[in-house]
Amino acid sequence: MHSEDFPKQQRAIGGARDVEELLRKKPGIVHRVLFKLKSGNVKLYELQKLAQQANVHVQQVEEKLLDKLTRRHNGVVALCHEKPVMPWNDTKKILLEARQNNIPCKVVVAANLEDPHNLGACIRSSLALGVRVMLISAKGSCGLTPTVERSSAGALEKMDICRPGNLEFALNELKEAGYQIAGLDGNSETSIEDFKFSEHLVMAIGGEDKGLPPYIRKFCDSVLKIPMSPEVHSYNTSVALSLALYVAAKKTN
Repeated sequence: MHSEDFPKQQRAIGGARDVEELLRKKPGIVHRVLFKLKSGNVKLYELQKLAQQANVHVQQVEEKLLDKLTRRHNGVVALCHEKPVMPWNDTKKILLEARQNNIPCKVVVAANLEDPHNLGACIRSSLALGVRVMLISAKGSCGLTPTVERSSAGALEKMDICRPGNLEFALNELKEAGYQIAGLDGNSETSIEDFKFSEHLVMAIGGEDKGLPPYIRKFCDSVLKIPMSPEVHSYNTSVALSLALYVAAKKTN
């Protein structure tokens, strides 16, 4: 995601006092915190540590970008989601209880999705096809912006979304609990038609350009491709997710 996109996408709250209050009271609403590059301000350094403790991504940027976001910033701006994300510990409790009680449960992992239209469409498809929760990466992905909200057609409000501080750790915990992890990649040799899906499933998708990240791929029980005409290079991310979730639902019913 390019820094020049920030002003168009998310509600910005500036000033050390207001950002600190958000991080202490509502950390789930904060997508990332932008700090003035080389500010030398001790207070901002303390705020950066607070953000990192709250598993919020931080970024050093030129002051001119902060000026574009808000007139009042004093060297720090928080970019906010349209709804709070769930903490991992709460999410893990829900998912592990489902596994222990043998209640069918589907999870989607969306890593490095930069296009808010794609993320919104993925949320909409996930809700429609019975996904319990969506995990998003802490950095490298767009936030839950107004565009995501519009593209989800109301699904954002109804879908539980979690941003683990460490997505690898979260995936490892789900794998150890007995969840099957399947990734999507058009270059795989394994067709989705030949795969046997579990009722406790994590479906992982990657970014629009780079695909499934290696740090997620290593946890996958299998990486699957969806058949398509050789004249087409790939499916749109949200379309691929919709097709995969539909096939998984058909095969487990």
